[in-house]
Amino acid sequence: MNALLRLSLPLSLWLASFSAIYGLHGMLCSSRWAAIVPEFPGRVLLIAATLVALALQALFLALLRSARWPHPDSAIHRISLVLAAAALVGTAWTLVPTLTVSHCL
Repeated sequence: MNALLRLSLPLSLWLASFSAIYGLHGMLCSSRWAAIVPEFPGRVLLIAATLVALALQALFLALLRSARWPHPDSAIHRISLVLAAAALVGTAWTLVPTLTVSHCL
């Protein structure tokens, strides 16, 4: 795996999932969406998207820890592991409100 990809993918994945899930939340709470699909279970969709984002972050962290993708430079390997762990914690921290707070306030 390329060193640049190894370093940038975890936080890029966090950014993409954060933007997509809160964009989905805004779309599901809009009055136009409610007029189109009045009884759509939006909370289920938000929970599923959050769990997928957390699973992808955990999978990437597990792949970086595995011996299948070793990196010859130990500093790059350690930094990529720290960034992947920080991205997993950041994903959990920023997306927990979609799991715990009411769908549309």
